[in-house]
This record gives sequence, C-alpha cells and structure tokens, in this order.
Amino acid sequence: MSLSIEDLPDGVLELDAGRVITAANAAVCHLTGHVVAELVGRPCSVALAPRDDGGKALLVDGWHSSVRLPRVRMIPEHEVVVSASDGTDVRTFVTGVYHRDAGGAVKGATLMLRDAGRRRELAAAGAQVVSTVSHELRSPLTSVKGYTSLLLSRWDRLGDDDKKMMLEQVNRDADRVTRLITELLDINRLASGRLVLRRQMVDLAKLVRSVLDQLQMEHGDMEVTADFAENMPEVYADPDKLVQVVTNLVENACKYASPKGLRVLGRAGHSEVTVDVIDQGEGIPAEDLPKVFNRFFRRAEGKPTGSGLGLWISRGLVTAHGGRLTVSSVVGQGTTFRFSLPLSAFEDAHTP
Repeated sequence: MSLSIEDLPDGVLELDAGRVITAANAAVCHLTGHVVAELVGRPCSVALAPRDDGGKALLVDGWHSSVRLPRVRMIPEHEVVVSASDGTDVRTFVTGVYHRDAGGAVKGATLMLRDAGRRRELAAAGAQVVSTVSHELRSPLTSVKGYTSLLLSRWDRLGDDDKKMMLEQVNRDADRVTRLITELLDINRLASGRLVLRRQMVDLAKLVRSVLDQLQMEHGDMEVTADFAENMPEVYADPDKLVQVVTNLVENACKYASPKGLRVLGRAGHSEVTVDVIDQGEGIPAEDLPKVFNRFFRRAEGKPTGSGLGLWISRGLVTAHGGRLTVSSVVGQGTTFRFSLPLSAFEDAHTP
C-alpha cells in the first residue's frame, strides 16, 4: 500500500529545483494557517518566509551550501521559523531529503515540518525539573556531608547524645533525598504513562498513623490528630505511593498553612474511602485554588520551599489508583485536601 503526503501526520512540502512549492499537505496548512492555493506555485522563501533561529532568511538565493557535496541527500533536523497566514511566527523543526538527478544536481526537495512548541515546552519543563530538584538536593546533601565530616574528625571528642543527634539528622536527610529521587522518577513515569503500581491490601488507618509518627519526628512543632472510622475497610493499593501522597499533603499543610491543629480524617462510603487532611491556616485565595495541582506552582505565602511538584505528583498517583484528589478552602479558616480510593479496585483488577 502506497502512502501519499496527505497520509502523513507532519507537514510536508515538495519543492522543485528553483525552491518553488509544488505540493503541500493538509498538515502543513493546519500548522501555518495557509491554504494549499496560497502555497503551491510560489517560492518557499516568499510563501512562508523561512528564517533560522537568528532571523537569517533561508532559501532565498539557493539551497544550503552543503548541497555542493554530491553525496549529501539528507537534511538534518533544524529549527526554522516560518510565517503563518496571519503574519505571526511559527517555530518548526524541519528535516527532509534532497532529490538529485543522475549527475548529482539538485532537482528538488521534500521537507517535513513539525510544530516545535510542544517539544520546546517539554524541554523547558525538563530543564526546570532538573534545576529545581538539584536545588532541593543541595540542602540535605550539604547537611549529610557536614555531619559525617564532623563525626569522622571528632568522633572521640563528641558525646553520645551529640553523635545520636547528628546521626538522626543524617538519617532524616537521607530520607529526604530518597523522597526527592522518588519524585523525580515518578514525574517521568507519570508523564509517559509508565507508572507501575505494586498493589496489595492496605490498612489505610495504620499506614496514615505510621506516616504521621515519622513526620512528627521530623517536624517537632507539628500537632496533628488522626481520626479514622471504626472497621475501616482495607484498600487495594500501592502502599509506598500512598505513603508518598500522605507525606506530601501533610508536609504541604505544615509549609503553607500551620503545623498546629492539623487533622487527618478517614471515612468509608459505599463505593470508596476518603482521607481528608485539614489545616487551620489562612486558606487559599480563590484565584490560586485552580493552580495548586500545577507543576512548579508555589504560593508566596507560608514557607515556599520544595520543588513545587508534590501536589502535582500526588494527584497523578491518586488518579493512577482510580481515585481523586481535590481541594477546598475558605480564606481565614483553612484548607482541606481530600483523596478518595475505590473499594472495588481488587475486584476490578481480578475480574476477567
């Protein structure tokens, strides 16, 4: 079965020896806003005004100088700015192939154009992830390095209480590094749809209380109560991911609201269980509420530390379990983050 240029998802232009457009598919028209009649029969340099990233016009006086080498046929991918029908600039990635006659002369080319916006956005997001996580790793690693150096150089002069305090801090910092690395891996897995859940039956009340006990040691000023309904049913879930979700929600409350007066409530309904993390902070303004699950969003209020990824990751992890993570807030009274998990998860996973 032969394919035409209309069958291709990327924009395609056919040029003749004089760099005049002889064919254009619907994808290139969708990308630029031009109709085929506005492109075919016109020099590419006039119809689309292609320019390199520095603004230099392309295909005006000839092909790229590399065509002087007879063996050059492929056009490597490069970024090109073209003009849309409304005069705006469209950034594209262009690749293609030269068509040569028996003597090696260029008799035309096929160019493929792809919107550069999405890839540039992903590249920028990736760079921001690396920059943000690298910054967050620096603090605990500096602490670990400082305390271990001190212990090695002054072991005999330090008292047992001081040694214990330093080793406990090193242990907490190591846990923090582990969580950051886990978040970094989960970002990639969630974005690519490759997150794997290692499900088992989980006692949610026991898991939450264990997380709170751990956080209590890390945040000495934290005051939190846990209230779970009696006979709370177990859920079929990945316990490590649930630990991550609860940790993110409680730490988020400590940073942006107040570590005092926190409550974690667990309830069971007919088809799902819910866990509420409730703080008594200043609340979240209505204009910020839709943004709290966005990547890298950090409110100026409170203690805006961290990667700005915790809530985004938490929602992704809950969604992967078939549940929901929502937020409600009243300014001046506090905020409630609620995540729900379906009770039918085990049956759904084991039903043919």
